[in-house]
Amino acid sequence: MAKDIEMSTKYDPSQVEPGRYEQWVNDGLFKPSGDKKAKPYSIVIPPPNVTGKLHLGHAWDTTLQDMLIRQKRMQGFDTLWLPGMDHAGIATQAKVEARLAEQGISRYDLGREKFVDKVWEWKDEYASIIKQQWAKLGLSLDYDRERFTLDEGLSKAVRKVFVSLYKKGLIYRGEYIINWDPKARTALSDIEVIHQDDKGAFYHVKYPFVDPEYTFNGEHYIEIATTRPETMMGDVAVAVNPSDERYKDLVGKEVVLPLQGRHIPIIADQYVDPEFGTGMVKITPAHDPNDFEVGNRHNLERINTMNDDATMNENAGKYCGLDRFEARKAIVSDLQDQGYMINIEPIVHSVGHSERTGVQVEARLSTQWFVKMKPLAEAALKNQETDDAVKFVPERFEKTFTQWMENVHDWVISRQLWWGHQIPAWYNKKTGETYVGEEAPEDIENWEQDTDVLDTWFSSALWPFSTMGWPDTESEDFKRYFPTDTLVTGYDIIFFWVSRMIFQSLEFTGRRPFKHVLLHGLIRDEQGRKMSKSLGNGIDPMDVIDKYGADALRWFLSTGSTPGQDVRFSYTKMDAAWNFINKIWNASRFVIMNLDDDTKAELPEKSEWQLSDKWILSRLNKTVKEVARLFDGFEFGEAGRALYNFIWNDFCDWYIEMAKEDLNGSDEKLKHNTQNILCYVLDQTLRLMHPIMPFVTEKIWLTMPHDGKSLVTAAYPVEHPEFDNPEAEKQMDNLIELIKAVRNSRASVNAPMSSAIDILIRTTSEDTKSVFDANVEYINRFCHPKKLEISADVEAPALSMTSVITGAEVYLPLADLIDLNEEHARLEKEASKLEKEVERGEKKLSNERFVANAPAEVVNSEKEKLADYKSKLEATKLRIEQLEKEM
Repeated sequence: MAKDIEMSTKYDPSQVEPGRYEQWVNDGLFKPSGDKKAKPYSIVIPPPNVTGKLHLGHAWDTTLQDMLIRQKRMQGFDTLWLPGMDHAGIATQAKVEARLAEQGISRYDLGREKFVDKVWEWKDEYASIIKQQWAKLGLSLDYDRERFTLDEGLSKAVRKVFVSLYKKGLIYRGEYIINWDPKARTALSDIEVIHQDDKGAFYHVKYPFVDPEYTFNGEHYIEIATTRPETMMGDVAVAVNPSDERYKDLVGKEVVLPLQGRHIPIIADQYVDPEFGTGMVKITPAHDPNDFEVGNRHNLERINTMNDDATMNENAGKYCGLDRFEARKAIVSDLQDQGYMINIEPIVHSVGHSERTGVQVEARLSTQWFVKMKPLAEAALKNQETDDAVKFVPERFEKTFTQWMENVHDWVISRQLWWGHQIPAWYNKKTGETYVGEEAPEDIENWEQDTDVLDTWFSSALWPFSTMGWPDTESEDFKRYFPTDTLVTGYDIIFFWVSRMIFQSLEFTGRRPFKHVLLHGLIRDEQGRKMSKSLGNGIDPMDVIDKYGADALRWFLSTGSTPGQDVRFSYTKMDAAWNFINKIWNASRFVIMNLDDDTKAELPEKSEWQLSDKWILSRLNKTVKEVARLFDGFEFGEAGRALYNFIWNDFCDWYIEMAKEDLNGSDEKLKHNTQNILCYVLDQTLRLMHPIMPFVTEKIWLTMPHDGKSLVTAAYPVEHPEFDNPEAEKQMDNLIELIKAVRNSRASVNAPMSSAIDILIRTTSEDTKSVFDANVEYINRFCHPKKLEISADVEAPALSMTSVITGAEVYLPLADLIDLNEEHARLEKEASKLEKEVERGEKKLSNERFVANAPAEVVNSEKEKLADYKSKLEATKLRIEQLEKEM
């Protein structure tokens, strides 16, 4: 009699998930085990920015990390998954400024201290939302160790790193051309600049010679093309290439700067490309990085014509006060009116925009703090040749890392913001002397601290070790869990974050920050487009969870792609994920309802196992080995396929169906054994699935007979060599092939399974005959024969459906339903399929590289398959010949 259990007839995540996470946290199940004999395994979460809610990309990223940590925890490792969040400097400040702007308030109205208080309020609001989202996703984080990039411990680490690099001469302050965001009014590093195609123009302008008598090519001027006439007031020279024969006589001459009247020289510099444009360029050292270098080589003046908000300053003369784009229009108009404009040529060109505010970036002359990157990059590259190298998954991304490190520029680390780590540098009010230190000067009244803050990536570059207690190298966590094991992040921040963590970790700890870095792609919509606000195609992962449950989302995210590849989100795939869980739910419900009170997840004596038992345990063992191997290789999509095939096909569609014979039979011993095996296989399957689907597996496991408090800390399945049974698998595959053949034949002529029919099986192998003879009850149950004959001497009836299987031919004499022509055509089609398989097998086995390099068992398996296909092809052709005689 079926047991009364608390499981609905349909999987409903709203009845399974709520409250479960809180229980895990309250029970302290996510903390490290503290077992000093256990091998440590640690992951630090890529800290989400406190700029807003988590998106699907975060859900994907953290699901993969949670799967790794949950599996390692179950495998007995002493696991730490450390949570935290990033203050995200410019991004968070921009969000808060936008919120204040809606109230008509600017940060300058509030002042630095009160504005920073407002940002802390924002941080608290969104940190709370993010933690709720982590809980909804089921992330097994150790909240006792949660960190924030602006907390006191991390701030101390930041100051130590800054001062140390400064003392080594690797941090310096200087006036350079940097990327400037005129909306946020701050410097940007190269990788915070997004280049996009904008409409623009080449403005061809006359620069007249100072000497009224001098001409060039018959003209009293030279022609200069520029895309940025608004910077003309900062021109200090015109340059040509010294090897350009066309202009050698011009070098040393002077021209008049249009609209301004200043005299500027024509100089020679290798920077100029003779092939580009006219081969002459204007030099504006305060507004272009290349011009800045030319200016340094020729000792030219730097004239800055813009304010920090991209309005023109007093150096722009009559255009002072105009916005840069208004100034462009005004200057172009004046050039046309005064006869300086030759022509305007429309173009589309790549222009840098701020990643954060979206505005066009300015190249601005500014005094900033920089990190000297060459020695740090060289150390990181050298380390990749050692045993302590970071292993990139997929491997191809190491090349991306290497190329960036080989071509890296000095890193501008100062930001003109109020939210962040204020630079630990002070300037003496009287002498101007600079003091850099971890603590403020003692006579602080005589000093003024640098108002800038550090680039947010400066602190997040220290994340793997600063969160573990560094600079206290005696910290227990630092000694036990650093270096961390695996970093999981998107391939789009290799430059921003991964590279910086590597060189900072090597510089300050002498070790790599993590052993592996697993790089995944981007989440795209069904059409393959990147999700964005502008397209309105973003998906809130919490909405998906509300509809399908966290487990379904996790299943989709974890199995939807291979490492390094993008994944397309689709509701069709979410439906399939829910459907799979529903299959697990209903199969589990059936099993649990059919267990007795004394059933345990323990196996009976091996001598009492039936063929189906041996088969399912062998298949389970293969799946355990395969999933463990694939998890270790971060091949989660393949691991998901192995689990899906085992659960849906082997366990649900075959073993459970076969077990019904024993559960409904009169043999109590057999029934008891089958219950125990069902219970054992379900228990092991739930453990295998738990890292991916923690909620539903926990609910089912706690409903069935179990030992322990939670799957979170239950033992992960291990390989049992004694379960391996290739012979049982072969025999069972034979039996399944027979049942499928009969079902397919019935279906092709619309003979329902409920109608009993004659089934004749001519065996061509003694092994096959003994398997079928020993399992007649399964054949009867699944094939429903009126008369069943299994013999080597069976004659094929003239009018019968024929199926050729391994070691046998199956005949269904359905004279009333068979059209000989259709049956002939069907067998011809089958023969064609088999010929292709034979051709494929022969091609594979004739490949010397495959035979030499593939494992012996793989090669032998291919040989067996080829022999089987040849045998089937031969039998199918023979049957075709027999049919042709009847036709």
